[in-house]
Amino acid sequence: MRDVALVLSSGGARGLAHIGAIEELEQQGYRIRSIAGCSIGALVGGIYATGKLDVFKEWMSEIDKRKILSLIDLQLSINHLVKGERVIDALKEIVPDVNIEDLPIPYCAVATDWENGRQVEFRKGSLYEAIRASISIPLFFNPVRRENMVLVDGGILNPLPLEQGSRMVGDRLVAVNVSSSYWGGPTELKRLAEHRRQSRSLVVGTLMSLIPDGIDFNYITLTQRIVSLMIQRNAQLAIQLYKPDVLVNIPMNRFGSFEYDKMEKIARIGRAKMRKALENAEYTNP
Repeated sequence: MRDVALVLSSGGARGLAHIGAIEELEQQGYRIRSIAGCSIGALVGGIYATGKLDVFKEWMSEIDKRKILSLIDLQLSINHLVKGERVIDALKEIVPDVNIEDLPIPYCAVATDWENGRQVEFRKGSLYEAIRASISIPLFFNPVRRENMVLVDGGILNPLPLEQGSRMVGDRLVAVNVSSSYWGGPTELKRLAEHRRQSRSLVVGTLMSLIPDGIDFNYITLTQRIVSLMIQRNAQLAIQLYKPDVLVNIPMNRFGSFEYDKMEKIARIGRAKMRKALENAEYTNP
């Protein structure tokens, strides 16, 4: 049995690739002894740590655009659009809450304290409180208020929390980064951009409907691009500082951040990318 400390990045719906990556790891005989995650990585990693990843995957396989809309509890405010309670309540119905310290493996989720600009690590207490704080996308989800902190998405500071993994002696550090940068030349980038426009998620599509036709350079696209560049850069810095033994990179522009209705396709990509990364790691480090 080969042991790993697994780290899962932020990245919205692209993080459903974490499901396939985990399945491939286990199929190839690896044992996950600890897990750290940010945002969607905190969610998938936390569900895995409860032993209910198969239940979560089955639930996600039934998600369609109508179901996504039913899970969005709109609350127009000066600092958020969605309360974020309905989706957490739905998750609790299929995977009950548990204290992190009672999980069978060490787990860590990261969030960002908006007040002082510091990273907050969750290693004990309610699993869903940790997940809810870690996934609090600024301007979208209502921030989590805890003690004297205002907590938002951990990806703001640390989209790939390699340092936070509870790595034990002999563990291989395995990281899945679904916010990797991409460059395929102008033609390929144009094709991908058109694909993304046509398959725009219900959430983003609804927001974009408020913008006059032909104005592609607007506050929504600007915000998305700014956050994307920031996450890409911070993930690259983390990889340089804490070099993982196995790195799975999935380009950020492969899928949109809200395309949760494409779980099967995204999970398959995660499985294939993990398989290739493990093969390369075995070849270079026999």
